[in-house]
Amino acid sequence: MVCNKPGAGVLGIAEEHSIPTLIIKRDEFYGEESCLPTLRELKVDFLVLAGFLWKVPDALITAFPQAIVNIHPALLPEFGGKGMYGNHVHSAVIAAGRKESGITIHYVDGHYDNGDIIFQAKCEVLPDDTPESLASRIHQLEHRHYPEVIEKIIKERR
Repeated sequence: MVCNKPGAGVLGIAEEHSIPTLIIKRDEFYGEESCLPTLRELKVDFLVLAGFLWKVPDALITAFPQAIVNIHPALLPEFGGKGMYGNHVHSAVIAAGRKESGITIHYVDGHYDNGDIIFQAKCEVLPDDTPESLASRIHQLEHRHYPEVIEKIIKERR
């Protein structure tokens, strides 16, 4: 489990299941001392991003082609890119008057929210939605579909 937030709840979950963890710092992530050597040492061959807002460095993308998966809280290709995360996305969807939103699970490439789309799920945008109420329905889609899609990808890779 690689995490950029010391004290994140996911680290406790990893510890409960004896999953090795690595805390990364931004300057190291993008510098010569990236986490790539550690990932290679641990024989990692597939990366799953969740709540990770940093752009993935080219060295990692090259080392893990079509093997880094991300989830985005909107229907890409719309409402993606730098700065489009969390309530920023939901506010933009509502402001644009969209009738639907959803999630996109995609492979990571060298651009924000641009890789090949693996899966999308939709939900209605209601007339009285706020970014928070829309986010609640989006989170339900994420929690339902992301584990299923990741499990399917892992089985197919075997």
